[in-house]
Amino acid sequence: MAGWKKLCCAIDFSETSRAAMREATELARRFEAELELLHVHPPQPAPGLDMSVPPPGFLEQASAELEGMIATWQEEAERAVGRAVSSTVLPGFAADEVLRFVREHRSDLLVVGTHGKRGVQRLLLGSVAERVAREAPCSVLVTRGAPRPPG
Repeated sequence: MAGWKKLCCAIDFSETSRAAMREATELARRFEAELELLHVHPPQPAPGLDMSVPPPGFLEQASAELEGMIATWQEEAERAVGRAVSSTVLPGFAADEVLRFVREHRSDLLVVGTHGKRGVQRLLLGSVAERVAREAPCSVLVTRGAPRPPG
C-alpha cells in the first residue's frame, strides 16, 4: 500500500460514486498521493446514424452542465484531501475508457463504486466495476454506497 502515489477515482455522479470518492480522498490524504477524478460519458452518435437531431445549443448546454458537475466534485475532493485534485472527462464506454486511462496514466490504485446490480439487471447492463477489477493493470478498490434494503 505504501506505493500508492497515483490514485484514480472513476465517478458517474451517483451516490455510489460519491462514496468511492470519499474513500479515494481519504487514501490520497493519508498516503500523500495524487488524485484524479475520472468521468466517462457515452459517446455522441455519429452524424447520419441517429435520426433524431438535438435542438440547437443542446450539446453546448450539456457540456457546460457536465463541466459544472465535475468542478463541484473536484472542489469537494480538494477540500477533503487538502490540496489540488485533477479531473478528466472523456467520451466513450465506461469500462474501456477507465481501463485505458489507468494504463496510460500508470495509476497505482483505481477506486470505483458498484451499484450492486444482480440477476437480469446485471446480465443486461453488465458491471463496469467487475470488468475493471478483472482487467485493470493496478490495484482496484471497489466500494459500495449505502447498504441495500433487505429483499
